[in-house]
Amino acid sequence: MTEVQANNPAPQKRRFEGTVVSDGAQKTISVKVDTHKMHPKYKKQYVVSRKFPVHDEQGQAKLGDVVLFEECRPMSKTKRWRLIQVVKSAA
Repeated sequence: MTEVQANNPAPQKRRFEGTVVSDGAQKTISVKVDTHKMHPKYKKQYVVSRKFPVHDEQGQAKLGDVVLFEECRPMSKTKRWRLIQVVKSAA
């Protein structure tokens, strides 16, 4: 009875850019993303940081690099992000 739309585009995957803070595990890096927010009452800006476990298949990201990553299927219990590219190398 209900028609399925074949022309629906795939939803956009979320992408973030952040700094690698740990690269000790195999094929996994920890990336810290800083977000600037403003307090609703006092109008002061402050920084909120969050760390993401990111899948790095080739092991190309090193400590201190700025990387771009996007969401993907679950790789493990906590890992749901995949490395896209190294934007800026630390060295």
